[in-house]
Parts: sequence; structure tokens; C-alpha cells
Amino acid sequence: MASRTILVTGGAGFIGSAVCRHLIGRGDTRVVNLDKLTYAGNLASLADVAASPDYRFVQADIGDTAAVSALLAEERPDAIMHLAAESHVDRSIDGPGEFIETNIVGTFRLVQAALGYWRGLEEEKRARFRFHHISTDEVFGDLPFDSGVFTEETPYDPSSPYSASKAASDHLVRAWQHTYGLPVVLSNCSNNYGPYHFPEKLIPLVILNALHERPLPVYGKGENVRDWLYVEDHARALDRIVSDGTPGETYLIGGRAERTNLEVVRTICRLLDARRPRKGGARYEDLIEYVTDRPGHDRRYAIDPSKAERELGWAPQESFEGGMGKTIDWYLAREDWWRPLRDKRYAGERLGQG
Repeated sequence: MASRTILVTGGAGFIGSAVCRHLIGRGDTRVVNLDKLTYAGNLASLADVAASPDYRFVQADIGDTAAVSALLAEERPDAIMHLAAESHVDRSIDGPGEFIETNIVGTFRLVQAALGYWRGLEEEKRARFRFHHISTDEVFGDLPFDSGVFTEETPYDPSSPYSASKAASDHLVRAWQHTYGLPVVLSNCSNNYGPYHFPEKLIPLVILNALHERPLPVYGKGENVRDWLYVEDHARALDRIVSDGTPGETYLIGGRAERTNLEVVRTICRLLDARRPRKGGARYEDLIEYVTDRPGHDRRYAIDPSKAERELGWAPQESFEGGMGKTIDWYLAREDWWRPLRDKRYAGERLGQG
């Protein structure tokens, strides 16, 4: 029997599905996955847990207050893990309206529903309840190439419509703690990678383009730096935060694996050369193509996860090379998952380099 119930919003997305799989794998947690199923939501990512008696999927919008409130009253969760968000920078530049609606207005409506639910709980359950808001390091803007790291005290300085919308949602959640007493915890993560990553993002895009002998697009000179976090390490961190995090606190989650975009692409090429050699002995690196940089491209993100390591006993288990090898092996083995997305939804024009 599950000893707790957690409502996960956006559980059909990349990170959300990893969280659902991890929580179900614990054996003591019931997961209610609420997802609108936008273009990036994919129930195939949850096939391994779909038949579990401790898993339930509900298709709904976090902005539908009536639906969310009814679900909360029915399932009576011990925590909400809020991952539902529009999250692609390039898409936010092309069409910011959806990001404002989902990330800001949607979060407002969700946190209002959570507040009403929490206020109606009996004292013991109310004391245990947590609203965990999952955000991004992009809210902090960028860093010089040669110095500095993000910490929990770094001022916000978002650069894109996406990061601005996530910054706003962070502020809303904190305000609901300070004003209304809702017990919230927040986390900001670095760039995730791993199995089930939507094909428009940098790493799966490069893997799949390489396998199809297509150009491997790199913005500018590929000098932009990101800290990379294996998604299953992130799921473990989020579980630790929602279970043991202190209300009102923020935790930064990073992989301690800074790489330039060009280094990431070259690593993928080298690992693919060993696993799936090109015909005629050519290297995958020969497919790299430098393209015009996008507007406002942040130079560097780097996270100091010391607080989470120190206070929660979490640390990334996967090295960048090891995690990348596992990721490539997964895409080589799971054409059944990515082929429908690649053929139906992805036309190759978006680069997704964080």
C-alpha cells in the first residue's frame, strides 16, 4: 500500500515522466499525473508504469481551476510537484503568449487551487503538505565564460520570454508562502538530458540528425556553456526535496558538468562513431554546421548544488560521459518511441540549445 500520494503536473513531459517513473519505482508512493498533453507530452514515456495500481493519469489543464480543485478533493495528495510548463526558449521567442498563459497564469491558478485545498486539510495532513515548484537556472540570466556560479542567493535576471515567465512563476509561488502561509519548496535546475527527451532539444536532435546523416546545427561558434544534469539524477533530487526540503527554501540542482555546446556535440559524435560508424569511415563530426545565433542567447549557466548536497544528502550519480553513453544507447534502441515524434511533429527547424 502506498503511504503517500503526490500530484505531479506535467508528468507526461521529459522531466515529469522521469519523476513519475522514479516515484512509482519507490513502491510506497501513489502518483497522480495531471497533464494537458501539449506537443511535448507523451504518454509513451510512461508505458513502464501505466499499469501500476499506484499510478493514475488525468488529462487536464493546470489553468482549469474547477478540474484541479475537484482532483485535489478526490485524491487528497500529500504534495504537489509542479512541473507543467512551456519550456523551449526558441518557441518562446517565436510565440511568447503561450508561455505567459501557461507558466504565469497557469501557475497562479494552480497555486490558488492548492491554497484552497491546503486550508481545508485536517491539522496533521496540513502540516505535512508541500507544494514543490520546479523551475530553471535560466531565471538567473547568464554568467561570464570564465567565472561565477549560480547560488540560491543569485538575483534574477531573465533574458528570454521563457525565462521571464518562469521567473514570474517562482515569485508567485514564494508570495503565496509569505502572504498566505502555503508551505512551498522551490528548485532550479540546470539543463537536463537523458532518455525520453523531446527530439527538438539539442542532445536528441544531434543524435537523431547524425543517425539520419543530416547537418548537426550549432549556434554561433558553439561557445555557449551549460551545466548538464542526467534526468534520473534530477528525479532523485526532486524526490528528496519534496520529501525532506524545508518550507520556504530554494534548492539548486546541477550536474557539475559544464560543457560548451560544441563540446556536447563533439562528445555525441565521438560516442556514435564507436557505436554506429558511418559508411565509408567518415566521422559524425563532419556533419557539424554552424548557424546564426539566436537573439539574446545566454553565454553560460553554472550551478552550485552544494546546499542540496549538504542539507539533503543528494549528489549526481552519473558522469557526463556515462550519462551521454546511456542516452545514446537508449535512442539507438528506442526508435519505436522517437520515430513517431520525429516524423509527425518535428520538421528540423528548431535547435533547442538551452
